[in-house]
Amino acid sequence: MDLVYFILLTSSLIFVHELGHYLVAKAFGVKVLTFSLGFGPRLLRFRGRETEYSVGLLPLGGYVRMLESSKNDIVMPEDRHRTFEQLAVHKRVLVVLAGPAMNLVFPVLLYFSVFVGDGPFLPPTVGIALPGHAAYGKLREGDRVMSVNGAEIGTFDELRRIVSRNPGHTLRLKVFRDGKHVEVEVTPEETIVRRELDIVERVGTLHVEASAPAAVIGVMRTESPAYRAGLRTFDVVTHVAGAPVRRFVDLQAALADNHGETVPVTYLRPIMVPDAVGRLAQLAVYEAGVVALTPAPTGADVLERTGLELADLYAAVVPEESSLHQAGVRPGDRLLRLDQDTLPAWSTFKERLRAEPEREHHVEYFSAREGRERSGTFRVRREDFVDERGQAFARYVLRVQQWIPLAPESRVDHPHPIRYALEKAVEETADVTRFVLVAIVRLAQGRLSLDSLSGPITIYEVAGEEGRKGADYFVWVMALLSINLGLLNLLPIPVLDGGHLMFFVIEGILRRPLPLRVREIAHIVGMAVLVALMALAFKNDVEKRWDAIAGRVRSLSG
Repeated sequence: MDLVYFILLTSSLIFVHELGHYLVAKAFGVKVLTFSLGFGPRLLRFRGRETEYSVGLLPLGGYVRMLESSKNDIVMPEDRHRTFEQLAVHKRVLVVLAGPAMNLVFPVLLYFSVFVGDGPFLPPTVGIALPGHAAYGKLREGDRVMSVNGAEIGTFDELRRIVSRNPGHTLRLKVFRDGKHVEVEVTPEETIVRRELDIVERVGTLHVEASAPAAVIGVMRTESPAYRAGLRTFDVVTHVAGAPVRRFVDLQAALADNHGETVPVTYLRPIMVPDAVGRLAQLAVYEAGVVALTPAPTGADVLERTGLELADLYAAVVPEESSLHQAGVRPGDRLLRLDQDTLPAWSTFKERLRAEPEREHHVEYFSAREGRERSGTFRVRREDFVDERGQAFARYVLRVQQWIPLAPESRVDHPHPIRYALEKAVEETADVTRFVLVAIVRLAQGRLSLDSLSGPITIYEVAGEEGRKGADYFVWVMALLSINLGLLNLLPIPVLDGGHLMFFVIEGILRRPLPLRVREIAHIVGMAVLVALMALAFKNDVEKRWDAIAGRVRSLSG
């Protein structure tokens, strides 16, 4: 079956490439003698009105042969104006460009076929706006973003993509809030994102989450009504007075007007199961319960009257070997301050550590075990790595974790699925094209090893693997290889389309073709370069799989 996937993959890409040359040549009136898919012995051949169509045994290439007197074709008098060399230079350029262009347009159709089936999506509803960032204080939990700069949106993904494209540019958001529409202006922050191949991108972000936190509570004070009622940190409240509670904001709303009235509160409590799956993972099960909660009659807010708050700043997992454990922090402790600055959210805690990962930090926290504030010092763990190119880099790992599951909004269908799929397909094609271009540049610079080149063996394996996963995966790899084929064909190597384009540019400058002998020598050199690259790619394929190949040979030889 892998062979079928390989033939389908390579034949489709070659057919699309050659079809581009064929269609543009025919549009300019050039007589096409042969349209061949594949090389070697012909498996299939039939003749059209003036073109012979054939399929070769080896699906590793193809060609479109046009009428050219320079190649000693017999040119009838009525066909003299239909030879390829009779075309103006700019038309010849378009004929040659058409093949790679088709390989770059084809992925748009492939990605479109994948994205058009996407959905349902998260709606453009604000789950939480992280403190200290652009949207904090402007967008509220539960806000539904209806349009951006007058353009209607229907999903959170659309909002994220628009924001990403507009770092530093003020956006006008039309928001549905509390039963009415309001206008909000917000400026996405510019964030530097470093990707593979040393690609640096500047993207915009509002630091807004799509889903709100579930009703996971933190109970810090033992004298609070919540603690006396029997509620504990990390309990998940499910009902208040029989009414369902899904998000923490729902819990706040259910208790907002309660000034001393006892209400039943139903909860789920995660209980760790010791050694449930050995040391591979930790497992917890929910234990259900119900308590009678009597808030204090006075107090400015729900926290003050009940002692309940979102468990955002409570440490849930603190490995014994971690630096924060050595500083005294234990599961259930609440972080209060970092380096003397109050912590409004766990996200702020991580951001401050990320900004200064090398230095020693001072943390103040409320110890659940001791019922008092404590403090300690720690450093973020540094891990050093060396990548496949021999470049050393470091990453910083915060091993302490919180536990706040999210309560996703009900998903929705995209109001304009065709437009969404087409825009997303164009964006994806552009992103992958840029990535491949950068990879080619890095190879030329010597910053990417030639060992990373892959050949037909890798393509064969990838085609089989992705084909077995399903149609969508196969389409993705086909799109990637199509872009690779299109860009590689534009390299200025004689015998490739890019080499022909180079000759045409020179001809346009000199106002005459290069001498035939020069072009012949250039083609010989180009073929040598191409064969060398193919040999290198094949060598890399074999070296990566040498152990498996040697094992297979030994097993066959007995």
